[in-house]
Amino acid sequence: MQSFTNRVILITGAGGGIGRQLAVTLAAEGAAVAAVDLHAELLSALIADMAGKKLACAVGDVTDRMSLKAAVKQVESKLGPVDILIANAGIGLENSALNFRGEDFEAQIRVNLIGVANSVEAVLPGMIERRRGHLVAMSSLASYRGLPLMAGYCASKSGVNALFESLRLELAPFGIDTTIVCPGWIKTPLTANIGVPKPNMLDLEVAVRVIVDTIRRRRLYHAFPRTPRLQVRLLRWLPSGISDRLIQMLLRALTKNR
Repeated sequence: MQSFTNRVILITGAGGGIGRQLAVTLAAEGAAVAAVDLHAELLSALIADMAGKKLACAVGDVTDRMSLKAAVKQVESKLGPVDILIANAGIGLENSALNFRGEDFEAQIRVNLIGVANSVEAVLPGMIERRRGHLVAMSSLASYRGLPLMAGYCASKSGVNALFESLRLELAPFGIDTTIVCPGWIKTPLTANIGVPKPNMLDLEVAVRVIVDTIRRRRLYHAFPRTPRLQVRLLRWLPSGISDRLIQMLLRALTKNR
């Protein structure tokens, strides 16, 4: 298991939700947190709440490669080279087939998938040169298969998994670890934007403790919590017709009990 003491950890989307809680938790363990977010006001609030901790902040847009590279260069000038990347920035929008909007689909792909690729590009050359580092992607249980109302979100997170599986095979000889984290529903502003039933909702602090432990152990992949993980794995491997019927039945039951 790795220690976070004095490790430089870059977190994208660090101004709110999971990213903010990760910054607070990892700083408490002695990490030097490099926080990047699109919103300057959120970073200002983070700075105020983390007074006395090792923290550097920069405004950056993960969908804009040059903006993100400049932000990473800014925080590295203050803290040193990034040891661990947590590609966390993401959005969630309802994306129904009955009112399908390519604009919403594209927005989720740009932030949730292209944004992860841009984040990796910003730190990976240095990690390869130093022959050490750790890349962490925040994916989702929604990556297992397409779900109603969540076309863009599911597609983007499935792409993240494929991206990191590809990276893992090539980067292992360079001493660079990769981790895919697939949580279920976590109580954050992001999940409030998706209008589907949300069973087994996790409190933010509980979920972040699991994520931090996953990173500490350098696990290749971790999906949680247990019951939803088993459910989506079953839905993924069943024949499509059966899987579709089970999802429809589950959604009807959950909607009825709301």
